Amino acid sequence: MTAPRRDKMMIITDILGALQSKNLKFTHLLYKSNLSHSRLKEYLDELLVKTLVEELQTKEGKRYHLTDDGAKFLAEYRRVNEFVKSFGL
Repeated sequence: MTAPRRDKMMIITDILGALQSKNLKFTHLLYKSNLSHSRLKEYLDELLVKTLVEELQTKEGKRYHLTDDGAKFLAEYRRVNEFVKSFGL
């Protein structure tokens, strides 16, 4: 049996959740999010525009960081998701 496909919100929460504990390089985020390079780039571009994630330039290269708005979004999404699950939906 194969795992169910993730929808857009599941993928976004996976990306934001991966960034919740620390700043990550693109490659590390790629592994944690389990997406292709091009798909992760699309999602990251959208999250950057919506200011849920920011790109940091460090000595080691680019890293991605969860913004305060991104952390709030993630917390609220998880809260709503748990509420929906509590009704068995």
